Amino acid sequence: MKTAALSILFAALAFAQQNDPGVSPTMQMALELAQENYQATNYESALRIIEPGEPKIPGQWALIGQCYFQMGNYKKAINAFEQATKAAPRNASDWNWLGKAYGRQAETGFKLSAPGNASKARQHFEKAVALDPANLEAVDDLFEYYLEAPGFLGGGADKAAKLAETIRGKVPAKYEVFQARMAGKKKDVAAAERHWRKAADLSPGDTGAQVDLAKFLARNGKTIEADQLFDRAAAAAPDKVSLTFERAKILSEGKRDTAKARQLLNEYLKSDLTVDDPPRAEAQKLLLSLSK
Repeated sequence: MKTAALSILFAALAFAQQNDPGVSPTMQMALELAQENYQATNYESALRIIEPGEPKIPGQWALIGQCYFQMGNYKKAINAFEQATKAAPRNASDWNWLGKAYGRQAETGFKLSAPGNASKARQHFEKAVALDPANLEAVDDLFEYYLEAPGFLGGGADKAAKLAETIRGKVPAKYEVFQARMAGKKKDVAAAERHWRKAADLSPGDTGAQVDLAKFLARNGKTIEADQLFDRAAAAAPDKVSLTFERAKILSEGKRDTAKARQLLNEYLKSDLTVDDPPRAEAQKLLLSLSK
């Protein structure tokens, strides 16, 4: 946004907050504008719009937390999501984001605090799933925690398997993905492949499912079929820029065609990204590794 436009919006927002304790149209407009900036990965701009001033309106604390999370400031993200869960204690998404923030803080923060933060992540994921078992993002995050965390932190393959069964009849494709991930954890490549193929078969119009299968096949030596799947996905969704990154990453991992990988990464870095795409920093890091 232009500086002058921001100044006008801030002044209007401050006036609305002083004169209307409810959700005024101006405050709602500010939140929507901040959400647009967030979706376009303009996190600092979003924060400049919604972070100043009180009171916060519904959704504002969560968006502040999401911005800080994407920027890698997990302490501030935790603080914001804790405020969000206080404001809306039955909002499963906010609890799940709080779990994500604690999980990343466990990975990146002070090592002695990691076990406590990891346990909090699990507790918040479990809270989110309990509040809304249909929230697949929360279910996925809790499944990943159970699958990867050691038993003393509340993880375990048995818990992951039990959670997978809760979606078996409701979301069969996701159930097959969970089965594939559990088989992969056990190094059972044949079983993992069967489940990845079934997940893709159950989601013929989902390019993400086809790409997940392609990535598995490429990592297990079936590069010709993997390339064909990538080609079909790109043809079906030409505007999905994340496919460019995923293909470059697979080429890089297999050291098959580093020139093509560099080309794809440069294309990706020139694209207009959204918050759902891999971060530019990740692409830049991968591109740098190819130059070594």
